Amino acid sequence: MNPKLKTAALQQIQQALGHTFRDGALLKRALTHRSYSSQHNERFEFVGDAVLNYTVARMLFDAFPDVPEGQLSRLRANLVNQDVLAEIARGLNVGSALYLGGGELKSGGFDRPSILADALEALFAAVSFDAGFAAAEAVVRRLFGQRVAQADFKHQGKDAKTLLQEALQARRLPLPKYRIEQQTGEGNEAEFTVSCDLGELGKITYARAGSRRAAEQTAAKEAFDWLIAAKPLKTK
Repeated sequence: MNPKLKTAALQQIQQALGHTFRDGALLKRALTHRSYSSQHNERFEFVGDAVLNYTVARMLFDAFPDVPEGQLSRLRANLVNQDVLAEIARGLNVGSALYLGGGELKSGGFDRPSILADALEALFAAVSFDAGFAAAEAVVRRLFGQRVAQADFKHQGKDAKTLLQEALQARRLPLPKYRIEQQTGEGNEAEFTVSCDLGELGKITYARAGSRRAAEQTAAKEAFDWLIAAKPLKTK
């Protein structure tokens, strides 16, 4: 990647995290995949996972004082799974700032959910090393606050495409059709515009992301939200 674009991506990440690194080497280490260097982010990921799980657990504990432990555990697992972490990482533009080996770059590693999720956890560790646990906890709270506040105990564990499919089936409506409307760029500069067509309902949603899968999930989420509001199920 162009050095200026890399620098811009690193700055964007720090702004989104709400933390400017005093030690830039920590930020680089958190974003370095093992394919790029032996000084990679896997040890950081180990610490970041602990920071993330504790902070989200505490957020859920405080937000839902009457919910039993088992349900809180399931909800936490749903909030910190790979897909959610990758989605947040995409929102931070982490893919554009990753340090990847040539093979990973060519194979789309910049948008691989496992790589993005690991890098996000490593970033939490890097913040804690740079400024202490409280600073890392604040970052997690900033990124997960809305998700915790909007926690859905009914639909926990299901992604947007699954929720949309089930909602359409419950209404005895045809399944959605996804289509790539536009694809631009290559490698870590690629972008996909995808449509989600609800057929006879006359509703089409669109989303743009660095991978087809991510775009489909976003379009499905928008379609699901519209369907629930526009076509609520009748209850006896």
